[in-house]
Amino acid sequence: MAIMSLAIVNGLLTSIALETLVLLRQMPLAPAFRTACGMSMISMVAMEIAMNSVDVWVMGGATLSLSVLPLMWCAGFFVPLPYNYWRLKGLGKACH
Repeated sequence: MAIMSLAIVNGLLTSIALETLVLLRQMPLAPAFRTACGMSMISMVAMEIAMNSVDVWVMGGATLSLSVLPLMWCAGFFVPLPYNYWRLKGLGKACH
């Protein structure tokens, strides 16, 4: 659980930082940061939980291996996809 928590926190911080930097080209810092936070929270937490769960399921613990990375990447992409689609299409809210 400690490794999964650390991965979620690191994923959130990295995602918010990178998205804020990208959005700074289009808007001031405060709105860019708020937009990045709004787009990242649920999606990134779902992605990190999915990726870490696949790692634990395949490897039997929090042991990262090159053989499990493709499965983790697929899970990390497909799990938050419905939420991201709903947010973009259903609500019409995008990060840019």
